[in-house]
Amino acid sequence: MPFTIASDRPNWLHAVFATAFLLASAPNVALLAQGLDSEEAIDTIVGSDVKTGESKTAADEERILAAIEKSTDNAADVRKRFSIDDVEIVFLPDLGEEETAVEAKMEEYKDDVAVLREAIQGSAIFYHAIDSRSVLLTDVIALEFHDQNAVTIFVAGGEP
Repeated sequence: MPFTIASDRPNWLHAVFATAFLLASAPNVALLAQGLDSEEAIDTIVGSDVKTGESKTAADEERILAAIEKSTDNAADVRKRFSIDDVEIVFLPDLGEEETAVEAKMEEYKDDVAVLREAIQGSAIFYHAIDSRSVLLTDVIALEFHDQNAVTIFVAGGEP
């Protein structure tokens, strides 16, 4: 029996209609999955409760400056971490109101801070820690590791 396009056309159309019917009648798979908007899912990924607070830039200036200077080292450490015991996000609502040493240091180390942000974006733990508190990645200015697997993330702006 010779092969012709006309004889294959109905089978092809049936396959397309069957596929379209299955796709249209299948439930939305995304609705069945546990999303990352779930507080339980975020706690599981981050591994601890995320604490937040506000501070004046001047009150933590030395810590922030040191953390900015260590941005490249901290970015490497972010990539290595697979768990964190304590996460603290410190909002700095007064950052940007006037010219400060912190802003000058941010400008000087802007490429290093960008590397840190990329590392945070690539880490489920760190990214979901900041995302769970509605922090934009572009607002992260520095990160400071402490003893016992704890981290403080400094963020420009006020607490949402």
